[in-house]
Amino acid sequence: IHAGSTCAVVGCGGVGLSAIQGARIGGASRIIAVDTQPWKLELAKSLGATDGVNAKDGDAVMGVHGLIPGGVDYAFECLGAKQTVTQAFAMVKKGGTAVMVGVVPMGQMIEIPGLDLVLSGKKILGSMMGDNRFRTDMPRYVDFYLSGQLKLDEMISKKGRLEDVNDAFRAMKAGEVSRTVLMFD
Repeated sequence: IHAGSTCAVVGCGGVGLSAIQGARIGGASRIIAVDTQPWKLELAKSLGATDGVNAKDGDAVMGVHGLIPGGVDYAFECLGAKQTVTQAFAMVKKGGTAVMVGVVPMGQMIEIPGLDLVLSGKKILGSMMGDNRFRTDMPRYVDFYLSGQLKLDEMISKKGRLEDVNDAFRAMKAGEVSRTVLMFD
């Protein structure tokens, strides 16, 4: 993104919360968090989202367009579900970019309105691990964390032992936690 961009982030788990922080650090002027859990929307706001849309309260696309008429510059889909990929694409404005961060299940196809690609100049991108350039980016992330710009501790909603791994995955899939950290003894 560039400074002043408007963004929507669909899904406020650990990945979505990281995308929100990346947008904040990158200078986005508006960051709209989209989720179905009110507590996740509040957490997203504490990490940099300027607005929240509860997808359980109605059409998430209309919620985003209600906040930013015409749509956002960038929409980051962080769940990996067919419906939310389609929604993220519909949230971006003419010339906007939908970034697919979530992993859609193998074999599942996504439908995108062809006219939007051509007549609206919308773009859709895939992003694997944030397109991270490990040797360059990791030292920057550490600096962001140490300076207080990147809030990692605030994203942790539960800690456990390695033996709790199955419960941690269950809680993540159920949307009960933002991030669980498993500690080694």
